[in-house]
Order: sequence, then C-alpha cells, then structure tokens
Amino acid sequence: MSYSGNLFLVGPMGVGKTTVGRVLADSLGLEFFDSDREIEASTGADIPWIFDVEGESGFRIRETRMIEQLTQKKNIVLATGGGAVISPENRAWLKARGVVVYLRAPISQQVERTSRDKTRPLLQTPNPEQKIRELMEIREPLYQEVADMVVDTYRRNPKTVSQEICKQLKVELGGSQAD
Repeated sequence: MSYSGNLFLVGPMGVGKTTVGRVLADSLGLEFFDSDREIEASTGADIPWIFDVEGESGFRIRETRMIEQLTQKKNIVLATGGGAVISPENRAWLKARGVVVYLRAPISQQVERTSRDKTRPLLQTPNPEQKIRELMEIREPLYQEVADMVVDTYRRNPKTVSQEICKQLKVELGGSQAD
C-alpha cells in the first residue's frame, strides 16, 4: 500500500462514496473532491447532459482527464464515479498515487439508494436492477484489483464506515502516518 496522504474511494453507484468521502476528509483534515462534481464544474454541464451529447465514451474521456488531475493532488479524499475503474489509466493512477478503498454494498442497497435518482444516465432504463447487476459483473473484478482495502457500507452510517477506514489505515501503516 502506498500512502501519500491520499485516499481514493471506488465502488458502484449507491454505496455512499461521496457521503463517506466528506465525513472521512473532515475527520482526517483533508480536502474532499468528487470526480463527477469536478467534471460538472469544469464543463459547466451536468453528467446526464454530457452523456446525452457526447455519449458514455465522451464522458469517460473527460473522467480519465479529471482522475489524472485529481490524483496528482496531495492530502485529499477523492470519491470517484462508479465506472472510473473501467479505464486502465485510472486504475494505474489510483493505485500509484494513494490508498484505494473499495466501498461495497449488496445490489439490493444499490438499487434502493439509486431508485429515485434521475441523474444517473446508466440507470435510466426499464430495469435498473438488471443494469446494476450487469455493471457489477464487469466492474467487481476491477474494484477488487485496484483496492488496498474493502469496506462494507451495508446498513452502516457514514461515520462508522469512515472510522473503519481510519482504523484499517492505521493497522496497515503501523499506526504511524495515519494518526
């Protein structure tokens, strides 16, 4: 594990990457970034609009540029989009530039947490649960590949998840740098 002061959160939609990331950054005194929000801020357009105009491939190009920029920062917590791990470049940058935490939850929780959210282009389908299952089949091995640690978020509040990440980080580093 290469801890440079950066923590990168990966995982599917609906596991709480952004919410946990904010709590984690606050508790560690680090700056928080959400790659999707940063893409929106830099383009002046929201993610659904980018998908409509440029398609998923156009969005992924923007996402890769943003992940490259954000992972070069120091002392940050970064919540990535659910599909960020698709790009081999993103996986390499995440692994090389910080500690990667895979936030995991069962598909039932992902469906529940995303069911009323109309800002997720990939889930604007007649069967969102099936789409989540298809995405997990592709992405689960990539989340596992890039992760330094795996933390379950199912039925756990963001503060508890954040505390577990801090505890695991201290154990991994021998309690020195993460204090």
